[in-house]
Amino acid sequence: MHRNPAFSQAVVATGMARTIFIGGQNAVDGSGAIVGGDDIEAQAAQVARNFRRVLAAVGVTVDDVVRWNVHVVTGRPLRSAMQAFLGELGMPASPPTVTVLQVAGLAHPEFLLEVDAIAVQ
Repeated sequence: MHRNPAFSQAVVATGMARTIFIGGQNAVDGSGAIVGGDDIEAQAAQVARNFRRVLAAVGVTVDDVVRWNVHVVTGRPLRSAMQAFLGELGMPASPPTVTVLQVAGLAHPEFLLEVDAIAVQ
């Protein structure tokens, strides 16, 4: 299998565990305002900040994430978005599995990306 430092091909969770399903996070701040406008890197950084808050609220860290699903609006630069996301969130010790989808649009026309996840503790 191809080995990529950014993701794992599979992650195995065994034993008694708590599984946390984290809903799609968008570039919305605490007041509900969309952050970043047409700048996907700024939106990705806000998504990461939201993600970090959700993880902390349920008592897990980025190292507990076993799956990321990334939805990016077609035509937007994925690489720079993921660099901004991971730069803000931090790279986990063992990268989770990742699926990236290009989509025509998201829940709000100004959203450029959305990330949901599964964490196991």
